[in-house]
Amino acid sequence: MNHPVYRVTAFEIIATHTLSVTFDDGLTRTIDFAPVLRGEIYGPLKDPQVFARVQIDPEAHTLVWPNGADFDPATLHDWPEVVDDFVRMAQGWRD
Repeated sequence: MNHPVYRVTAFEIIATHTLSVTFDDGLTRTIDFAPVLRGEIYGPLKDPQVFARVQIDPEAHTLVWPNGADFDPATLHDWPEVVDDFVRMAQGWRD
């Protein structure tokens, strides 16, 4: 199976739980993470102070948080195509 590999090159916090994310192919995507912030890993990111601690992992080239939360860069890149499935999945996670 062959699929594109994307790298996050920059991001900007533009609102609570919303980032503008730039990728190595030049695409910039605005992502509102609020609908998927549930469960053990992503739930703590509901706290705006925790969410604001986002960084780019220098090895994986994706967004990471100090609690271990991260997202596959391909998921972020293709967010409009995957968000509905991600939200459905997140609805099953305990807060």
